[in-house]
Amino acid sequence: MLTFSPQYYSFSTPVGSGRGNPYTITGEGGITAVRVWESYSNYIRGFQFRYGFLWSPIVGYQYGQPQEMELFEGEAIIQISGKYAHYLQSVVFTSNRGRTLCAGQPSGHSFNMYPTHSEAELRFISGRVHGAITSIGAHWAIVAPAVNGTAGH
Repeated sequence: MLTFSPQYYSFSTPVGSGRGNPYTITGEGGITAVRVWESYSNYIRGFQFRYGFLWSPIVGYQYGQPQEMELFEGEAIIQISGKYAHYLQSVVFTSNRGRTLCAGQPSGHSFNMYPTHSEAELRFISGRVHGAITSIGAHWAIVAPAVNGTAGH
């Protein structure tokens, strides 16, 4: 179960048509890598996040080779932007180091998601999928440091 301090948690309302089955990508700790599958440089087919060393299940569909960004130590996703119509047409994940992962074709309505608290980062996404990603919403919070049983020894 995920718990956040309410003053640091924020939610970016989903964009897209919202048709299909709901999804959520979540995990323990911070996001350490992102994969995105696109269809012929057109719309977004699927997502996958890595939390620590563990990859989440894939949401949507694998289609060809994914675009991938591995985050450095201390790096975090602080913005998601892109374009949408019926499907999510394009997505750009931006890190606090200014690096980006871009996928899809930039056509349709623009969106820009970011946390309301300056120290928060992307914790998980949710939305809907029907053949491809039909909506995406972002959940932002501060990642709690890992509990170490040997701390102070």
